[in-house]
Amino acid sequence: MANSFPQGTVHEAREDLQAALQSDPKVFGLWASLTPLGRNEFICWVDDAKQPATRQRRIQRTGDELLEGKKRPCCWAGCIHRTDKAPSRWQQAVLIDQKKMKGA
Repeated sequence: MANSFPQGTVHEAREDLQAALQSDPKVFGLWASLTPLGRNEFICWVDDAKQPATRQRRIQRTGDELLEGKKRPCCWAGCIHRTDKAPSRWQQAVLIDQKKMKGA
């Protein structure tokens, strides 16, 4: 049976995020009511965590922020992986170019 979990436009939520969201019916209802772009922003934000502890904090905050009525993660510049629009100049300079320089 195919997974019917509501995903983002570019990203798919991993099992830990899915389990956390599905553990509370109210949170899961809010998640399902988001647009695919809204879900995508949360998934990208959670996946961007470098350390497991940070990932777990972001998963918890996702549920908290949904309960607060937020449609996107607080203080997140936005997903740089979308192909339907170009990154903003700020995203390009800070998120993309800076990561390339660190990886070089």
